[in-house]
Amino acid sequence: MNRRLNPNDIWRARFSAITEKDIKAALANLVRPNENEAKSVDARQEIDLRIGCAFTRFQTKFFQGKYGDLDVSLISYGPCQTPTLGFCVQRHDEIQTFKPDPYWVLQVTVKSSDGQDIILSWSRVRSFDKEIANMFLSHVKEYDQATVISVESTEKTKSRPIALNTVELMRIASSGLGMGPHHAMQIAERLYTQGYISYPRTETTLYPENFDLLAALKQQQNNPDWGDQVRKILATGINRPKKGLNVGDHPPITPMKHATRNDLDGDTWRLYDYITRHFIATLAHDCKYLSTTVKFEIGMEVFTANGHSSIDPGYTNILTWQALGSNDTLPRFTPGEKVNIQEMKLVECYTQPPDYLTESELISLMEKHGIGTDASIPVHINNICMRNYVNVTTGRKLVPTSLGIVLVHGYQKIDPELVLPTMRSAVEEQLNLIALGRADFHAVLQHTVEIFKQKFHYFVKSIEAMDQLFEVSFSPLSASGKAHSRCGKCRRYMKYIQTKPSRMHCAHCNETYNLPQNGNIRIYKELKCPLDDFELLSWSTGARGKSYTFCPYCYNNPPFRDMKKGMSGCNSCTHPTCPHGMNSNGLSSCLECNAGILVLDPSAAPKWKLVCNRCDVIIHLFENAHKVTVDTEVCDCGAQLVTVEYKQEKSKLPNEATEMTGCVFCTPAFMALVEKHRAVASKPVTTRGRGHAKGRSRGKPRPPKDKMAQLAAYFV
Repeated sequence: MNRRLNPNDIWRARFSAITEKDIKAALANLVRPNENEAKSVDARQEIDLRIGCAFTRFQTKFFQGKYGDLDVSLISYGPCQTPTLGFCVQRHDEIQTFKPDPYWVLQVTVKSSDGQDIILSWSRVRSFDKEIANMFLSHVKEYDQATVISVESTEKTKSRPIALNTVELMRIASSGLGMGPHHAMQIAERLYTQGYISYPRTETTLYPENFDLLAALKQQQNNPDWGDQVRKILATGINRPKKGLNVGDHPPITPMKHATRNDLDGDTWRLYDYITRHFIATLAHDCKYLSTTVKFEIGMEVFTANGHSSIDPGYTNILTWQALGSNDTLPRFTPGEKVNIQEMKLVECYTQPPDYLTESELISLMEKHGIGTDASIPVHINNICMRNYVNVTTGRKLVPTSLGIVLVHGYQKIDPELVLPTMRSAVEEQLNLIALGRADFHAVLQHTVEIFKQKFHYFVKSIEAMDQLFEVSFSPLSASGKAHSRCGKCRRYMKYIQTKPSRMHCAHCNETYNLPQNGNIRIYKELKCPLDDFELLSWSTGARGKSYTFCPYCYNNPPFRDMKKGMSGCNSCTHPTCPHGMNSNGLSSCLECNAGILVLDPSAAPKWKLVCNRCDVIIHLFENAHKVTVDTEVCDCGAQLVTVEYKQEKSKLPNEATEMTGCVFCTPAFMALVEKHRAVASKPVTTRGRGHAKGRSRGKPRPPKDKMAQLAAYFV
């Protein structure tokens, strides 16, 4: 940013839709940026970053090295994320502690004059005492007819929806369309940038007075799916949408451009379809229906039957899934009428526990308690899913995992406020006051950080309380994994822990060694590192991917200064005589990054490859060769010569030769046996003396010959 720029020269264009009309109007009516709102955002970011990093780093490092089946690479804490998880675990706890109670319902079925069977509802609803329920059953069994004592019909209204905001869109996307809130908002953002809808992140449900509703509706009148309904609304005149809430951010989510099924596909069309139908429904008439309640008397007991019939479907012609059911209409009854009883019985039922929270219900709880904003709610829900704290099951239900449950119970044991929504709600109130100019940015920031600083210190001192819960749910490293390679210190087998992050653990030495991640680990020919006597391992991402050998001890404790901890395999080791190191297997400087060395990977045989020890360049060569070795002699281009040996029946060398020495880059017979994984940048190859850490070639750097340029072009 140009710091010499005068703040008075900065203006903001506010628009809520990417249309020519909206953008021109925004440019014609520029406004000053709101400094208070910007400070509120800065405070929220800094508070969340400080708190999240402190707790996450501590608990990740504390628990990760202790339990072998703890299958996560990060155990995160977030001021919004953790209360969100807390809602899910609270519902899980309610389900686990629920004890079902039996109750009995008196169910009576009567036959109407037109032959329909009608199941009546008991006015007492249920009885928790079976003997009393049997007494009522015995009483009604004395009668074979029920008497109609009243018929009441009332005209009722089912209100059309209010204008659509972000939270309601996420709720409907989850419960009605089966989309996660994070996925739904990604689609909504894409629809917005393509100009199909207005800005999708808004808390407002009230259209401004000058919003051109008629123009937005007219765009939809030729749509094959809802055009008929739009034309009917235009013919009778639109209703102003119901009065909602004006938060002052952006107008409600509105379709801004017409689209059909041919323009959009999959989930994109389904979300646009709902947004458009919702908008049209806000301008339609309310649904009107007739609600009928018929009361029956059998002896001293009263039963009821309820039904309804449509008068004017109104907006339900658009939101068809909200229409009244066609089977809910009752036959005609008159007071005093006698109807025959078909069946009387006691139905035994049990009280049911609450179900697991759905994403839609969780969004409602987060909104109610002030956890997150309309923009961050889907991110928090997505985070607890991605971090393996909850699983999304059928019906978009959120079921906590063992890790999620243990974490929440651990916070509750140490400091319940770390997981309660009240702490975050209080912080959000202060942040909102900053946005309104009623609170000082620095005072709120300092006060909030100080509170959580004290909580963090107490959490660190009391972490053993949470660890006791982890011990019950997870296995220690010593009891996890399987015997793999030998420790160089005690000569006993170390155990390979495959769960993320993968690592080696020696129970006898009580040492844990980190390993390269996201690949396959195997023992490399039971060969040993000459420095520490640990057995060498091989890491690979597959036959066509990157691979290298490494020593688990050197990987965690680099023996040379130019080797980086957690990043160095044998292909970066500068040991002068080790047969597995860079000095023995290095070929030349990398043709692309110019900072790394192309090193032969013997563990990849017979799919031989050169791998850069810095970047992702991989050169496959001499497939199915019996043996490939790097010679001490150097080609004129600066690369080491190689000797390749084939078995007679698999030879790919000229004249079916079984052995040949040459340069991978210059020898014509070799060039046909070389292929590269990605394009080579056409830049000079610099080489360094053999004694240097970053080079394999001898002598002074030589300018590349035409052959090298040809090779680069060949790879491209």
